[in-house]
Amino acid sequence: MKRNLVSGGEGLSGWRSLCMAVLYLTLLGGCGGMEESFPPEESESATPTVEVSEAPLASPVAVNGKLKVVGNQIQNQNGVAVQLKGMSLFWSQWGGTFYNASVVNSLVDNWKATVVRAAMGVESGGYLTNPAAEKARVKAVVDAAVAKGIYVIIDWHDHSATQHTAQSKAFFTEMAQLYKNTPNVIFEIFNEPDGESWSEVRAYAVDIIGAIRGAGAPNLVVVGTPTWSQDVDVAASNPITQYPNVAYALHFYAGTHKQYLRDKATTALNKGIALFVTEFGTCDASGNGNLNLAETQLWMDFMNSRKLSWANWALNDKAETASALVPGASTTGNWPTSALTPSGTFIKQKLLQ
Repeated sequence: MKRNLVSGGEGLSGWRSLCMAVLYLTLLGGCGGMEESFPPEESESATPTVEVSEAPLASPVAVNGKLKVVGNQIQNQNGVAVQLKGMSLFWSQWGGTFYNASVVNSLVDNWKATVVRAAMGVESGGYLTNPAAEKARVKAVVDAAVAKGIYVIIDWHDHSATQHTAQSKAFFTEMAQLYKNTPNVIFEIFNEPDGESWSEVRAYAVDIIGAIRGAGAPNLVVVGTPTWSQDVDVAASNPITQYPNVAYALHFYAGTHKQYLRDKATTALNKGIALFVTEFGTCDASGNGNLNLAETQLWMDFMNSRKLSWANWALNDKAETASALVPGASTTGNWPTSALTPSGTFIKQKLLQ
């Protein structure tokens, strides 16, 4: 048909009419093969459109690989200072419905988080009471973070860890055996010491880090510091030297902790230890005081200037100022703007920057 239509003198418009009729009757692309016989000047409209999709960006872990402490910096596999930014989940025994892959995926895809913190509650009905359930929640978050190529903090969320050394050692030994070849995983071995001296915390930390290293895990370890992880300058005066790849937790709540705590952080950095802000809030230390975004911005500027990684407290829907989500928000992610609190709106904006 193609040869006869072209050589038999029928006009191009007649050819097209016939083709369209056949196409209409058969609902098939039977005339598509005739395009090669169009005169060159007539064939442009038939040129197929080629969709070119952008190559996906490499994940944070694909880019940065294993994290390592060098001096007062946390560096990537290429020796470049790295700054992770993301969210801390709430105490697992109370906020456990958010410990799922859909939440992690939403934080990565929609908020551009590069780290998520699994705050495994230890006391008050947490790990000490239900170890299997709490470990399962942590593993769900870790596995989701690994699948998305971001970093994940396994946090022993305890204020009395020195009283639970045996349980902590068993837990981190198991986690180290599971994730020793997984560069995504960071171990935070003591959330917030609240009455312990640095010498007590240090002795506990050396014990737990020894168990982690003994299990063959070289992963970054973050150690809590006295007074709810604020006395980083005290820790810097007698840092842990027995093991490498150790950083120290700095926590702040912007409505309460202001320039004096940034000064303490500067002192600690100048003494040569690395800091990781594994938890901070945009309000006062109660978690439910006045929102102070101006002071939070001062902290943001400070953390950016010193390349301090951070995780905001908390990805949860509890009715308090520090929560990123309003009560009743979806526990499976993809939150609309209406589901974000003022704090959540501010933090999401900072992550997207």
